Amino acid sequence: MKDHHDKPESDDALKAESMTTDAEKMSDSGDDQTDETNTQTQQDGSDKNEECQAQLKEVQDKYIRLMAEFDNFRKRSMKERTDLIKSAGEDIIINLLPVMDDFERGLAAMESAQDVESVKSGVLLIYNKFKDLLIQRGVKEIEASKQNFNVDVHEAITKIPAPEEDLKGKVVDVIQKGYCLNDRVIRYAKVVVGE
Repeated sequence: MKDHHDKPESDDALKAESMTTDAEKMSDSGDDQTDETNTQTQQDGSDKNEECQAQLKEVQDKYIRLMAEFDNFRKRSMKERTDLIKSAGEDIIINLLPVMDDFERGLAAMESAQDVESVKSGVLLIYNKFKDLLIQRGVKEIEASKQNFNVDVHEAITKIPAPEEDLKGKVVDVIQKGYCLNDRVIRYAKVVVGE
């Protein structure tokens, strides 16, 4: 009986041993595949990391260049603005110089002039030349005399009783003319208003 029990045990043992060996073989081949997969995954991760690093460097380079370009633009704009402020009145001054020359010639002529009428006409010519220059530059006189008082363009110096009934609330007298530059008031007309 002992033999009978020994045989089945050894058959069972052989079967168990065979199964263990097969499982080990499968485990070893699975480990090899897992190692290959892990190596592949690490390599893919390394490639992606390198790709991300390259993209980061490219973005940083673009950012640095953009900041430098903006800084250059800002400096150039500041310089242009400074130059514009320094020379803003240059064009007007150049156009005023001939008027100044006319005044100087007129003053020299007044010293030796015998005829008052010629001096008056000379001064009137200079005045008209100067007025035309202002008009060319967009300066317009504000109409005030006998106009309705308008706080947007007039500055009331005083109020007096209106000499006529239709002058109530209107400008009776202009003390100082007002001017607009390109439809913007640069000096309010100083007026006397009738009440």
